[in-house]
Amino acid sequence: MTWCIAWRIVFGALVLLAASSQPSLAADPRYPDWPCAQAKVPEISLPAVWAGPPLDDIQNKWKDDAKVSALVTKTAARRMPLDEAEKEIKEFLASTNDKAMAGRLLFAGLFDTLNAERSTVMNGLERVMRKQRGEADRIRTHTIALQALQSGASPDQQKVDDLSNQLLWETRIFEDRRKVVKFVCEVPTMIDQRLFALGRVIQQEIE
Repeated sequence: MTWCIAWRIVFGALVLLAASSQPSLAADPRYPDWPCAQAKVPEISLPAVWAGPPLDDIQNKWKDDAKVSALVTKTAARRMPLDEAEKEIKEFLASTNDKAMAGRLLFAGLFDTLNAERSTVMNGLERVMRKQRGEADRIRTHTIALQALQSGASPDQQKVDDLSNQLLWETRIFEDRRKVVKFVCEVPTMIDQRLFALGRVIQQEIE
């Protein structure tokens, strides 16, 4: 590896670290590991997504109904298009004797399931952020070491090449992970929107 390429790797690593260390505009000191521009809202508020009959008296009873439980699992999954999920819910509620109870149980299940999924995603984002912080420290250390090697009177080219390759690999992993985080940051909002949309359909069907 030539001297010029090695210095370009150093420069690229420094630029990447500088860009990645900029604080988010939505940074909240309560959640130092939260990596997203969107503000962290730990849990979905029930009143924000449900204006139907109260759910206090049914709690976890949705788990005792096999049909409701199966439909919750099916329609909560984001791999199912939203319009298909809405159609499944309408057909299910149309086939029940007590539409109001079935609708309440169904939404209680969706609320519990999607809230739990959302928490899992958010916890995962914060774990990745902690890994990124450690990786950034490692890249910074290796960048400084590579600069020192290159600045020596008689640099050991093999050591320069080895450390350059290692640094190149580390910065690629760091950048790939950063791109994934940016994409996954949209998932909690997608879950919020899905729950709201499904809740609205249920309310319309049981009114």
